[in-house]
Amino acid sequence: MDLSIELEPAEWAQLGGQLAVPAVPRETPDEVTGAPRQDDRIWAAAQALLRQAGQLNGPQLLDRLEALGESPAQAKRLLVRLRHCAQVKVTSGADAPVFTWLG
Repeated sequence: MDLSIELEPAEWAQLGGQLAVPAVPRETPDEVTGAPRQDDRIWAAAQALLRQAGQLNGPQLLDRLEALGESPAQAKRLLVRLRHCAQVKVTSGADAPVFTWLG
């Protein structure tokens, strides 16, 4: 069986509009200029906070990270990131983990 479909130009345009391909996201100005992103700045500030303190227990560090960030969730992500950072040593304290800056 052979089948062919004939459409007028306006019909093709209407069909094409329904099958629109999503646009590729453009680079943000920070990516184009190489300027540090907000997350990078907050990460650097979190590292500086622990470096200056030298040592903080988990709840103290979380409180200070919440003051740096935009939300408690972001502070928790920073805490996890610090836990896995090569310049940070985490030991078990009496009541909470203790974060020590090694770098």
